[in-house]
Amino acid sequence: MAVGLHRSGSSRIRLQLIAGCAAAALSLIACSNPEPVFDADRAFSDLVTQTEFGPRVPGTAPHQQCGEWLRMQLGVLADSLIEQQFKDLPPGYSDSVLMVNYVGRFLPRSSRRILLCAHWDTRPFADMDPDSLNRLQSLPGANDGASGVAVLMEVARALREQAPRVGVDIVFFDGEDAGRYGQEAGWCLGSRYFAAHMPAKYDWAILVDMVGDRDLQLFKEGYSLKYAGSLVEKVWKIAAAAGETAFRPEREDEIFDDHMPLLARGLQAIDIIDMRYPYWHTIQDTPDKCSPASLATVGRVLLHLVYSE
Repeated sequence: MAVGLHRSGSSRIRLQLIAGCAAAALSLIACSNPEPVFDADRAFSDLVTQTEFGPRVPGTAPHQQCGEWLRMQLGVLADSLIEQQFKDLPPGYSDSVLMVNYVGRFLPRSSRRILLCAHWDTRPFADMDPDSLNRLQSLPGANDGASGVAVLMEVARALREQAPRVGVDIVFFDGEDAGRYGQEAGWCLGSRYFAAHMPAKYDWAILVDMVGDRDLQLFKEGYSLKYAGSLVEKVWKIAAAAGETAFRPEREDEIFDDHMPLLARGLQAIDIIDMRYPYWHTIQDTPDKCSPASLATVGRVLLHLVYSE
């Protein structure tokens, strides 16, 4: 196109170019499918709500009440809901107790799927409390339990608001935190059950655990690096590009957590966790030790990861 050869046609040509550029811009905006915004305050409210039920120890009334809340919330948000009920005998229990994994499915017919996980139960006793008189008490579990659920519940709202381009399953594991130190058998009961009864095949899985600490520090967990290093690097690269400085480049020690049964099934699974939380397994694990900003740090990275797939 020869622009400006004839003055009489130059204005018309410029208008056509402007109109064409505007149409192209609108087309790009429509196709870019921007990811939803993570509502930090709403996520923090979900964290507080869980602690208000009391310690969510399997076999107790607060556990049952919180489970009903999870079922109702996730049942409304997800396209379908699976309740995986199972019985197990945690260490120190005289009888087996009923536990439930809640699996919210988004785009359940999609053959390509990813998995996001957190545990919703709390430890029956605060055996890391500095005061020995507190060690037989149940703990509030604001960070250790409620924070991961709060992040994923807000991610579920985003998925409901705007469908991703891949299928997503969000699972809340029960029975994670009743084990004895040095004995693997009593930990991660819900994720063990899920790994044996997975409702789909997944490209990869991300576990979020203890991600609400006000002084959030997320190092690269050792088992995740060893068995799913490429996924670790992908997540941390997204965090670095977004300026999320809580995602630290250094390596953390190996942690036996809910990603381990998934790794044992051959699934690429990583653990996003702050194991340097000073109130871990103490009665001081309360909402005032957590912050909306920390929840949003992890939530934003997860949303960017999901919507970039």
